[in-house]
Amino acid sequence: MPNSELLRSIEAILMVVDEPVTEITLATVLEVPTDEISAALTALIESYEGRGFTLKAISGGWRFYSHPECASVVEKFVLDGQQNRLTQAALETLAVIAYRQPVSRARVSAIRGVNVEAVMKTLVTRGLVEEFGLEPETGAILYKTTTYFLERLGLNNLEDLPALAPYLPDLDHLDEILESLID
Repeated sequence: MPNSELLRSIEAILMVVDEPVTEITLATVLEVPTDEISAALTALIESYEGRGFTLKAISGGWRFYSHPECASVVEKFVLDGQQNRLTQAALETLAVIAYRQPVSRARVSAIRGVNVEAVMKTLVTRGLVEEFGLEPETGAILYKTTTYFLERLGLNNLEDLPALAPYLPDLDHLDEILESLID
């Protein structure tokens, strides 16, 4: 069992972080080996069972989160009756960026079939998307999702995004459809 001073120190740090903090960072700041940090984090997780908050590894680091079973109460408190949801257009645009990143605004517009400039500004403003450099051929700004996006979705990394294949239309008969259109 890790010593109580180490546990208290980790808790104090995690209470003030805005983004998940890595075990390496904790080990460096607290000047202890990472295996001691790992053991302490495991002990903390176990000690929080049945509480209104949990300690989770998300987006490559550790952070406190409200317990999922308390989501409705927390949502009511945070939103205070206001709806702050993304529009359908914003969700579709965010999905294109998440699965095709890094991607230019023009490419997202081409995929969606509509101008996405205003939606992109909203996503950047909300911290879900950020600029990621320039496309070599065109000089267009490339966009990618942020660590905040991963946090909001409860993902550790982009590989945790669900596969798209089950949601795509069945194209087994594409040749037959195309031939019937040509005839």
